Amino acid sequence: MSLDAPSAGPGTPRTRRDRCPGALRPWPADDGLLVRLRLVGGRLSARALRDVAAVAAEFGDGRVRVTGRANIQLRALPGNDGRLSPDALRAVEGTGLLPSPAHELVRNIMASPCTGRTGGRADLRALAAELDGLLCADPRRAELPGRFLFVLDDGRGDLLDRSCDLGFVALDARNGQLRVGDGWGPVVPLDEAPSATVRLADEFLARRGDGPSAAWHVAELAAPLTDPVAPDPLLPNPAPPLPYGPLTGGGRHVPVPEEGLDRFAAEALAEEALATGGRGSGELVVTPWRGVLVPGEAQ
Repeated sequence: MSLDAPSAGPGTPRTRRDRCPGALRPWPADDGLLVRLRLVGGRLSARALRDVAAVAAEFGDGRVRVTGRANIQLRALPGNDGRLSPDALRAVEGTGLLPSPAHELVRNIMASPCTGRTGGRADLRALAAELDGLLCADPRRAELPGRFLFVLDDGRGDLLDRSCDLGFVALDARNGQLRVGDGWGPVVPLDEAPSATVRLADEFLARRGDGPSAAWHVAELAAPLTDPVAPDPLLPNPAPPLPYGPLTGGGRHVPVPEEGLDRFAAEALAEEALATGGRGSGELVVTPWRGVLVPGEAQ
């Protein structure tokens, strides 16, 4: 069963709120509770992966799954009345992947997986982190729908075909163009992109309406969020997904099967990330193509 749903279209009424799962709002599946943990730009430390695998082994079905939005999921967790058991929730919180529990459902920030490592026009890791910090800094932004998605492309074009609500595409090392729903926004400096993006998110909140019929996506608003802007001629062409296997410049992209990673496989990836090049940073990246990037030497 898919937990995602298509856009309702401009002005189309809804009859329910979104149901995207999180640690504080798990999904009641047939085998127990399902929890989704958001990873900003897919970034995941080796320690956190080990901790998540331990939670899955102790409380769930023993596997760590990845999603098409570069997040991770745990299944078959215990609980009652739609809530995790206290022990399971404490274990999930202990992974460090819930920095702001009130905002856990809205930290949906996808970024080019190799940004800042190889290729691309700009390093978007700091931009993604600042955007996350701004989202979590305002209690009102916790009201964004769980399906509202931010997509950051570092100019290589690997995420250009990904639909989003708001986003950014690097034009060079210092500037980029905002994405606004299905269209384009203004060109802004890299260091102004996070604040410009959250201003648009705030405007979406002001316009989306209330109750079960409220819009989930920018494209569902009755009127455009911003004045239309033409795509900048420096925008890249769409690029194919990151291939699986060894990568040019070091590291490798490991596919994750539908049934997920068992604890042994997760531990092996964590160990590889720590050991790579003799000075690995210990950071992995979950990719939007249901894989895990084990970077090469730290850069």
